[in-house]
Formats: sequence, structure tokens, C-alpha cells
Amino acid sequence: MFHIWTNLLLPEVEVYLIHLPGRDKRINEQPYKLLLPLAEVLATALDPYLNKPFAFFGHSLGGLLAFETVRQLRRQQAAQPVHLFISARFPPHKADPYAHLYQLPEPEFIRTTENLFGALPEVVRQDQEVLNLFVSIMRADFTMLGTYPYVHEPPFDFPISVFGGLHDKSVTEESLQEWREQTTAAFELQMFNGEHFFIQSSRAALVEHIKKSLSSITP
Repeated sequence: MFHIWTNLLLPEVEVYLIHLPGRDKRINEQPYKLLLPLAEVLATALDPYLNKPFAFFGHSLGGLLAFETVRQLRRQQAAQPVHLFISARFPPHKADPYAHLYQLPEPEFIRTTENLFGALPEVVRQDQEVLNLFVSIMRADFTMLGTYPYVHEPPFDFPISVFGGLHDKSVTEESLQEWREQTTAAFELQMFNGEHFFIQSSRAALVEHIKKSLSSITP
């Protein structure tokens, strides 16, 4: 989903993709079910690469994970990003109305998540083994969200940009505005045409917006 961003952003911007256990080439590894331990691991793994100005982008669960990874970096007195981009994620300090999803029986879990985030690909549905694997990864992700324990800490002192889909059933424009509380610097909310995965349907407009935000800080 993000590989093509390398060709769309500024030439000075390098795109580093995070591959979590249980995904892509790490499909045979056990996925995390607790978000904070994963954020600690990510902060440690990323630290050696943060010797240049950097920004984080996270979509959905990735947005919350990016947020907590930056907090962990701050606790370690490591470098902080010049910008944090959050996409389609409920604000961390507000009660998540879908925190219970990971506890649902499988048929209801699939039905509810498809209603909120879009239908599973037909190629997944047609293969029971693939479907089981896909659902186990999804349930692990929703377990991270459902068990996430927000703890109040001071807001960041760098800009936060938040993006949302105008037709996303999982998070509203009003709730996305609440991210404003997490920074003392500039904040912006930009809505795009599309549902939860507007980052694909409105990719060009989204990346152009990020490019403009980064253009003021690149050499």
C-alpha cells in the first residue's frame, strides 16, 4: 500500500516501511496483541535511524501505534519527529466505541468489521485457510486497540496533521478534531473523499498534502 509513496513524495524524502510480525514476509511470526510493548520495541529499533529530520505516518491502528512510539521515544529522550501524520484513527484520550470488537464471536466479528471498514477481498473469503489467517491477524490488531490503556502525558510540541475519510463509518470528522489536544504546536484536520481506506481511493490528494507539509522542513 505504501511502496508507491516513494515515487510520489519529494526526492529528498526517504520512505521507511514498518513490517510488523504476522504481516508480509513476517507472516509466520506471532502478531502482537498488546500495543505498548510493540511501541517500545519499535522505538528501540527505530532509534538508530533517527539522525535526520523525520516524520511518522500511521493509518488506523498504525496511527495509534505511531503516537505511542513517539511517546516512547520521548521517554527515552530520543529524537522527536518534525511532524506526526495520523489517518483514520479515533483520538487516544477518548473512549473508543469499538474497543469490544476483539471479543466478538467470529461471524459477528467479521460482519461488524466489514460494515465499518469494508468487505474482505473475495480471494480471502474463498479460501478458508487464508480467511482464518486473515481473521487472526485482524483480531490481534483489534485486541491491541481494545486493550490499549491511555495514560495522560504532556502534549507534543511539533505539528500534528490528521486525515479522515468523508464516508468512513468508523471515525467521524468531529472525533478526529479531538487530536488537537495532543499538541501545543500547529494542528490541522483534512478530510478526503472515501471510506476508511481513503488512503487508496484518494491517495494522490493525500500524498500531495503530506508533500506540502514536508516541503517546509526538507533541505
